[in-house]
Amino acid sequence: MLQTTRSYRGMVVAPHHQAAQAGLRVLQDGGNAIEAMVAAAAAITVVYPHMNAMGGDNFWLISIPGTKVIGIDACGAAAEKADVQFYRNLGLSAIPSRGHLAALTVAGAVSGWKEALMVNRKFCGGSLSLDRLMEDAIFHAETGVPVTKSLALNAASKFTELKDVPGFKEAYLLRGEPLIEGQKIKQPRIAETFRKLVENGLDDFYRGKLAKSIGADLERLGSPLRLDDLKQHHARRVNPLMLNLAGHNLYNMPPPTQGLASLILLGIYDRLGIEHAEKYDFVHGLIEATKSAFCVRDKIITDPVYMDRDPSEFLESSVLDKMARNIDMNVSQPWPAQSSKGDTVWLGAIDSEGRAVSFIQSIYWEFGSGAVLEETGITWQNRGISFSLDPENYNCLKPFRRPFHTIQPALAHLTDGRVMPYGSMGGEGQPQTQAMIFSRHVLHGQELQQAITAPRWLLGRTWGQETTNLRIENRYEKSILSALRNVGHDIEVIGPFDEIMGHAGALVYRPDGLIEGAADPRGDGIAAAF
Repeated sequence: MLQTTRSYRGMVVAPHHQAAQAGLRVLQDGGNAIEAMVAAAAAITVVYPHMNAMGGDNFWLISIPGTKVIGIDACGAAAEKADVQFYRNLGLSAIPSRGHLAALTVAGAVSGWKEALMVNRKFCGGSLSLDRLMEDAIFHAETGVPVTKSLALNAASKFTELKDVPGFKEAYLLRGEPLIEGQKIKQPRIAETFRKLVENGLDDFYRGKLAKSIGADLERLGSPLRLDDLKQHHARRVNPLMLNLAGHNLYNMPPPTQGLASLILLGIYDRLGIEHAEKYDFVHGLIEATKSAFCVRDKIITDPVYMDRDPSEFLESSVLDKMARNIDMNVSQPWPAQSSKGDTVWLGAIDSEGRAVSFIQSIYWEFGSGAVLEETGITWQNRGISFSLDPENYNCLKPFRRPFHTIQPALAHLTDGRVMPYGSMGGEGQPQTQAMIFSRHVLHGQELQQAITAPRWLLGRTWGQETTNLRIENRYEKSILSALRNVGHDIEVIGPFDEIMGHAGALVYRPDGLIEGAADPRGDGIAAAF
């Protein structure tokens, strides 16, 4: 059984141990939590390439003592050439989920790293060089890393779907066959791309020689993205959404992420008066609160430029009170069919000064579009497939429009002075897992690692699957499963620690300087501390 990790000098949690250790080494070298996160974020693109890449997006929540919580939105927009007519002219009624036509939004991840380092210089005075921060990523890409079970399973299960996508076989097959757990995978083109970023700066990805190479590769593939789209991109510094819950301040990302859904979910749950975790009321209450939160999300969340409602309206006490009153603790409400999918990594870092980072990085589905750029080796995301080609749809594809994002990091300032970054990968599972972690640890007093390890459930889709029923791990008592079925939940019982539940993590910084951390036994990660 995993135990909560504790230390005083610093800690990094990641779903792959080498990414966590990359961040820890930065802390040991005198870096702070932001610098550690940049190093871990770069490293995890190498060691967990099926879940994230330089060709994806990321979002940050940064808590620095004495300042307001800072949000960074590094979400790339649709290409100028990407509109409904572009796809209609190709005879398509929907955006293809894989291949070059799925690679239609700018990759914002590297811009997020750059913006975080700007925050670091302004508020923390960090001084570690980019060369140092990229050190582990370059080493692992050049010398190779063992293929994880997660990577091997996904490479095998998606082989038929992706084997003909340009660049995929060269990057993710060995001698023409899917990767096998324990094999060494080297990524020399990625190592060289990181070296160019070190030499020329992170902005080279968007406005330098590297950008020209990326733009040329995308055009050769047939993607609508061009160099000019890269040049127009910049990460945004944003104000997080905030909900006061029982005196705790909870922070999450604003649109185009589903961060609002996470806060609504917990706001409703807190009003249900549930006293104990892991009982029927706990599970049913969170599931029904999820449905209410997702109904709001699916109606209003898109690129904020196109929204006519302020998301904060839905966090007002009167609105949450009404949604809570509409929940019947003895009846499962019908579950709407509209859902979202996603593949992601969540990481967290805290240093000895109490600076805390909650971070999430994604290429949407496993391996994203599957398209791998020839010169740079970058796997490009397929986040843009969340757009609709229906001109009347609220999330219709338009040039420069930013896509809806399932990914969002979470962070809380607790009433007793503790700071808690937490989160998970897993598409629609992210708000649900965030709510389980927070409610178990903060509202119901479970130890941090217990809150991560405890059995979970997932309502809706994730990992590119079409299933929308309620999947629940088999460690729950049969009496609870029977009670859930009896009130109308469509349950599918799955394994005890199923990866479909995502890889969660959490950290807590206490006022006395103690740091606690927990990693998910469903993944390959650790809470790395010193």
